[in-house]
Amino acid sequence: MRIIRDYQNVPEECQGLVLAIGNFDGVHRGHQTVIAHAQDAADRLGVPSGVLTFEPHPREFFAPDAPPFRLSTMETKAAHLNWLGVDVMAAVNFNLAFSQKTAEEFVKDVLVDGFGAVHVVVGYDFIFGHKRQGTTVVLAELAKKYGFDVTVVEPAGEETVIFSSTAIRDCLKQGNPSQAASLLGHWWEVEGDVIEGDKRGRTIGFPTANIPLVGYHQPKLGVYAVRVGLHKGTHVDWIDGVANFGKRPTFDKQDVLLEAHLLDFDDDLYGQTLRVAFVDFIRPEMKFGGIEQLEAQIAEDVKTACTLLSDNNNRQVKYADKKVHN
Repeated sequence: MRIIRDYQNVPEECQGLVLAIGNFDGVHRGHQTVIAHAQDAADRLGVPSGVLTFEPHPREFFAPDAPPFRLSTMETKAAHLNWLGVDVMAAVNFNLAFSQKTAEEFVKDVLVDGFGAVHVVVGYDFIFGHKRQGTTVVLAELAKKYGFDVTVVEPAGEETVIFSSTAIRDCLKQGNPSQAASLLGHWWEVEGDVIEGDKRGRTIGFPTANIPLVGYHQPKLGVYAVRVGLHKGTHVDWIDGVANFGKRPTFDKQDVLLEAHLLDFDDDLYGQTLRVAFVDFIRPEMKFGGIEQLEAQIAEDVKTACTLLSDNNNRQVKYADKKVHN
């Protein structure tokens, strides 16, 4: 998959494509439906399929001091798009000048002059242009003017639940990563660099990789069964684990940290970038009377995690297991 960071001077082989447009935060099953429509159109026309998204997320740009909300970074988003078989990912820089483009300027400058789009696919709620003046109706009118086709994809869901980033955030806030995964179509995961911690876990036989979560929506504080992705060149190895996401009240800490213990693993991970997929919730975070109580509880948590991870081995939830480079 090619990654493009600008709509100007786009390589010739990345032009004349079918573009799915949106923020695609989390690349959930609703997003996957939009992308599948774009890929089907690209196959019919014999042209590349592309996804046009924006970095930073427009919501981050307009409200930089708001609580973190993102379900995915650009890197994890790229990994999932690559796994889906997208040919081109265009992660266009969303800045002040870009935000002030009118709906027609966006269509002409980006879609037509930039990517030479022959077909555009968007979700039913797609809004674009300065002051959100562009709707799917406006897009269809501009498509006729500039000579490309448009597909508007209706909401996708199961029973009474619509696949949406908001619904997924609600699941995670309630400590239900399994339900979040059913909406995503893959485990919810975070990515971050391992930092040096207090090294208490190593003294009680449960060493942890400590990862600050920056910019992500915060799930419920507590202990989770997880799978940890280690980058091996362009491949990612997934290892079972148990993780605490919280403030470590037993040690009177206040900052929120993700501490992941990898099962049957003892290599040094300092400075490495890890992906942590949340599989199931084990228990809320709690304060213990001392190290011995904590150690005994962690041993129980590890047993529970092993059972949960074993039960989930046959679930049809997927990993994007390739690292994508620009």
